[in-house]
Amino acid sequence: MTAAGLDTQRAQSQQAHQRVAVLVPCFNEEAAIAQVVGDFRAALPQATVYVYDNNSTDGTMEAARAAGAIVRRETHQGKGNVVRRMFSDIDADIYVLVDGDATYHAPSAPAMIAMLLEDRLDMVVAARVHADEAAYRPGHVTGNRLLTGFVDTVFGAAFTDILSGYRAFSRRFVKSFPVLSGGFEIETELTVHALELELPVAEIRTPYYARLEGSESKLSTWRDGFRILGTILKLYRSERPLAFFSSIGIAMAAVSIGFAIPIVVTFVEYGIVPRVPTAILAMGLMLAAYVSIAAGFILDTVTRGRREVKLLAYLEQRAPGADWDRREGS
Repeated sequence: MTAAGLDTQRAQSQQAHQRVAVLVPCFNEEAAIAQVVGDFRAALPQATVYVYDNNSTDGTMEAARAAGAIVRRETHQGKGNVVRRMFSDIDADIYVLVDGDATYHAPSAPAMIAMLLEDRLDMVVAARVHADEAAYRPGHVTGNRLLTGFVDTVFGAAFTDILSGYRAFSRRFVKSFPVLSGGFEIETELTVHALELELPVAEIRTPYYARLEGSESKLSTWRDGFRILGTILKLYRSERPLAFFSSIGIAMAAVSIGFAIPIVVTFVEYGIVPRVPTAILAMGLMLAAYVSIAAGFILDTVTRGRREVKLLAYLEQRAPGADWDRREGS
């Protein structure tokens, strides 16, 4: 048998010994949830499919239960709140997170898990590839590109689709991830967490489909787009405080100097200060600039401490496939 064949056989053996949980957050997905559950049960026969209902007013829970999923409820509204509950409640070796709208390609899940195990990764993101215009609205495509470009600039380039709702995670990622967002910003938070801690991650291209008839998107292009952008800025402030507050301080210092130059020139030439309020404003801006930059240095030290705590929590969990390695060694 070739080396490639041995690697494939080993990956299949590893997957067979892993506890896999498919996590499906849902809100009013009666038209699609049964297909999602059925597709993932067929693609991952060894997995347990969990559907967490988020106050649906239709028959989502009944349809999911009839399709063979374990159904639970989360009453705090918002996808981030549901994911927080899922990550807290469910114990597994590998987690697959997917939306309940039947737009993602379930047969790609085994390949995502195989990549996670073979390369010892903590997150594999399914980058969406769509052929149907109805699957991915132009506004969403543009917004995703802009937000992805912004995250690449601030935190480093690693993904082409940071808003994908289809991902595979290791146990150590899930159990060390502090979910803070409450809504659709959760994908952005997952991405930034991985980039900030420099965790091993990858991306795989998968098909993306239009919603089924009778299923409606809960995502608002403008409202949720601005919320996601706000989340990125908050994460930038909290994870890159030195750069964030230094930028503000440098901008205020530049404005202060602009106001001060004519006053200083006049004082040098004539020995008078002609515009006292402007001089006070320039001095105030320069003091504020100093405070902002000093705050950036202080908060940067705090952020480093928080990052170390996150890494320690991450390192407490076993790596993907570690149990299989111990089994082979014995």
